[in-house]
Amino acid sequence: MARKRSHHQHGTPNRPRFWGRHAVAAALDNPRRTVLRAWATQDVAAHMQFPDEVAVTLAEAADLGRLVPKDAPHQGVVIEVAPLEEVWLDDLLANPPKRAVLLVLDQVTDPHNVGAILRSAAAFGAVGIVTQDRHSPPESGALAKAASGALEVVAWARTVNLARALGDIADAGFWRIGLAGDAELKIKDALGPDRVALVLGAEGPGLRPNSREHCDALARLPITGAVESLNVSNAAAVALYAAVTR
Repeated sequence: MARKRSHHQHGTPNRPRFWGRHAVAAALDNPRRTVLRAWATQDVAAHMQFPDEVAVTLAEAADLGRLVPKDAPHQGVVIEVAPLEEVWLDDLLANPPKRAVLLVLDQVTDPHNVGAILRSAAAFGAVGIVTQDRHSPPESGALAKAASGALEVVAWARTVNLARALGDIADAGFWRIGLAGDAELKIKDALGPDRVALVLGAEGPGLRPNSREHCDALARLPITGAVESLNVSNAAAVALYAAVTR
């Protein structure tokens, strides 16, 4: 009988494994990130800046494939890390720039979507993202790969109560815009104040009623009737573009 792979073979929430050159290089460049273990092919190891205190195990590409989920594009390098220290919402809101964009994710749980949203947040200079801790993915290889390095540079605050967090965000001077397909306003008409918090819900359910009630305005993206909606990560990118170019 074939032996099943251990649940821990691909990492755990307390010791996630990252793979792919962009995700790994960004983790190595982040002074706040602790790298616990590393594996790499000889060619890749020669070009990565591993800390002196991290022992690097040289391995063949096929062996690296067994350290990550099936068909994960490891690109010749895998690391095991400690999660980043928690970012507190109060700290994130303490001294925002005069013009700032913040992303709030209402129960967006898919790591690929959250990773892609982090990447867009970095690309458009968002001050950070806010999620509910029990309804958001932990750090993982899939998330870090989708983020392509942005996990290391975008502040990510997790909160117990999203409605209360939206209240704190308003107190910090942010105009809260909930993205909803049934909204009458287009996003360009909902933008106004210099500080904007874009609130996005999960695909399918969308924003929960309590989250909608804690928004200052609801807005939709001006998409055609050819598609019902955009993927949440694509919607985040479009909304970010609209917010930063207003």
